[in-house]
Amino acid sequence: MITSFPTSALLLALITLPVCALDTFIAAVYEHAVLLPNKTETPVSRRDALLLMNKNIDILETAVEQAARQGAQIIVTPEDALYGWKFTRESIFPYLEDVPDPQVDWIPCRDPHRFGHTPIQERLSCLAKNNSIYVVANIGDRKPCKSHGCPHNGYYQYNTDVVYDKEGKLVARYHKYHLYSEIQFDIPEKPELVTFNTTFGRFGIFTCFDILFHDPAVTLVRDFHVDTILFPTAWMNVLPLLTAIEFHSAWAMGMGVNLLAANLHHVRLNMTGSGIYAPHSPKVYHYDMETDLGKMLLAELDSHPRSSPSYPVAVNWSTYAVAQEPFPLQRKAFGGFISRDEFNFTELFEDAGNLTVCQKELCCHLSYRMLGKEEHEVYVVGAFTGLHGRRRREYWQVCTMLKCKSASLKTCGQPVETASTRFDMFSLSGTFGTEYVFPEVLLSKVHLSPGNFEVLEDGRLTNKNGTPGPILTVSLFGRWYTKDSLYSSCMTNNPMLIYLLISTLLMMFKIL
Repeated sequence: MITSFPTSALLLALITLPVCALDTFIAAVYEHAVLLPNKTETPVSRRDALLLMNKNIDILETAVEQAARQGAQIIVTPEDALYGWKFTRESIFPYLEDVPDPQVDWIPCRDPHRFGHTPIQERLSCLAKNNSIYVVANIGDRKPCKSHGCPHNGYYQYNTDVVYDKEGKLVARYHKYHLYSEIQFDIPEKPELVTFNTTFGRFGIFTCFDILFHDPAVTLVRDFHVDTILFPTAWMNVLPLLTAIEFHSAWAMGMGVNLLAANLHHVRLNMTGSGIYAPHSPKVYHYDMETDLGKMLLAELDSHPRSSPSYPVAVNWSTYAVAQEPFPLQRKAFGGFISRDEFNFTELFEDAGNLTVCQKELCCHLSYRMLGKEEHEVYVVGAFTGLHGRRRREYWQVCTMLKCKSASLKTCGQPVETASTRFDMFSLSGTFGTEYVFPEVLLSKVHLSPGNFEVLEDGRLTNKNGTPGPILTVSLFGRWYTKDSLYSSCMTNNPMLIYLLISTLLMMFKIL
């Protein structure tokens, strides 16, 4: 006998039932092939700027609708996705809107004129509201400047991420802090630490180059305990260590957090590579240098990965390497460059072996066994510790095993995309002085290796679950934030900090 539940009781139960927290959620990222303006250094009218941005939003709207139909609760779109890049301060201005603090409790879709003329925010809000999905987008924010030393046009201009919830409400606004050759934008006074809560976890957000620095990236994870990072980016791939899918997946694993990375798609500038990354392994990723098409990615993630049975164990990155005696020197180390950084390398000249290469305080240990070494392919293990690149601002510590571009050792460290040599076993470790180390494995044709490698508690990066494809590089990428140059952006763009430093130095001279 089937009995019916009274309708009134059912309605009462639904009304009084608390909003349930979800153990998992479906995330989406969209790699967008942005439509660019004809001119970026010559100002256009506001009308023309809106026309271009709406053409890009037309494409994003299709992606949002597709993600919502497939059950996604949140979608991330890329940095610069509405108008592109390479602007001046003057030429970007028509593309900007005033983005208020989310504390104002604003749904632009319902009240579009509350903060002036904001058609772009209105449309993004309506995309979220009409599809009942969180929408993450990157736009330009302008703020009137009323103090001394203002920009000549009287406005601060910021590279800005916005997040709208399922009702279209603005719930997060983040101003990018670590700019990369973006003369059109200003740097905020200090790094912003932006978080918001949902029924499917606690989220933090930052943009592109920010991921290479302690603030806001590390602080959001370590001090604010976010579950998932939202990451709009316009990332140009740089082999062998800094392709988008390679480093972003490694950062998620090293930090033990979900990462939703949405990259632009622009093949001529080596822009591609988006992904949905969990702490233990990539869920889904996309890398395409062959077409000019955008790409939607969807995957299910743990809402609170730290409580998941698959959450990685805590790692002490130097335990094994510090206890390990250096392997006997088999061939003399030689110098070589990855980008502008001079590494010490030693060659893997046999099919199997144990090698150590050191640079200053960093020693890298490699044990390996190849499945038949290709005669024309040369591999090396390398070590680098020091301030990175032309800017000499970020302190890196890197242990890497990589394929050289040719049989000549002079090409070791140069970009290479294909390989034939497979490894039956590898184990890489280093005497790192930092706890922030990101494990990278990149296969031939720039592919990741989900599930085929792991990091042991003692800091060894090893292969597992059979033999992956031919290897381009196996790396442990360390960032020693406390040794970053004093001339980093947080110093040079913080007048008060510079004032205090100069005052302290003057007092020291007086004492002397």
